[in-house]
Amino acid sequence: MFDSLLSINPVLLALFAGLFTWGLTALGAALVFFFKSINQKILNAMLGFASGIMIAASFWSLLNPAIAMAEEMGANPLIPAVFGFLGGGLFLYLVDRLLPHLHMGLDRSKAEGIKTSWQRSILLVMAITLHNIPEGLAVGVAFGALGTALTAAGASGGAAAAAASLGGAIALALGIGIQNFPEGAAVSIPLRREGMSRRKSFWYGQASGIVEPLSAVLGAALVVFIHPVLPYALAFAAGAMIYVVVEELIPEAQQNGSSDLSSLGAMAGFAVMMLLDVALG
Repeated sequence: MFDSLLSINPVLLALFAGLFTWGLTALGAALVFFFKSINQKILNAMLGFASGIMIAASFWSLLNPAIAMAEEMGANPLIPAVFGFLGGGLFLYLVDRLLPHLHMGLDRSKAEGIKTSWQRSILLVMAITLHNIPEGLAVGVAFGALGTALTAAGASGGAAAAAASLGGAIALALGIGIQNFPEGAAVSIPLRREGMSRRKSFWYGQASGIVEPLSAVLGAALVVFIHPVLPYALAFAAGAMIYVVVEELIPEAQQNGSSDLSSLGAMAGFAVMMLLDVALG
């Protein structure tokens, strides 16, 4: 069923996938037209769900393939897995230190990054935008891996590896998209609660996901044109996603109690992503 998709350029597929994940962010942000507030327990469960999906995707769709691809290239799989993973976390750490942003539920004085006079609403959106970068990068790298898989399929005369690679990339895009829906709502509805208009809250909510198609194209182009970096790029995306989960999503999901709901949400998110990856990949 993937034959027609395999004929499309991997970078273009990555763009389509990035637009899909962005679209679900916008769809979630559109809930602000129906709700002015969101129950904290529900918000915690949603953030926990997003955490579970990102943790599962980091292993099933990124780290595990990175190790397998390094072995196929005849390299020591520990090197790209470890150094790529740590590099992704370090990259997000540096961006976190430099980019002005503010996490939900905190006072304006708690803004992180370089000091700025930006409005509170802009800082809140920047916090979500920050963790959408590794999500888009992960999707792009996964689709960019199709280039290597298609080359292998052509050399061996079979397309099983390419189909499996495409299935895994689609599973990752679906998983990221699913968790982007509640994330879009988690941005726009709190902005509405702070007094912003519905239209403006929606605009900022969907804007937080615009970096996903951009970073998806960047990630895909990188691995398509520089094949040896693929295992490192996959592990890099995994490290960046795990950093976001540990530094941002889990702490926010544990705010104001309801830790049990956020933990159950994380378990559900992990199971959904694992199911998608095993079924499609």
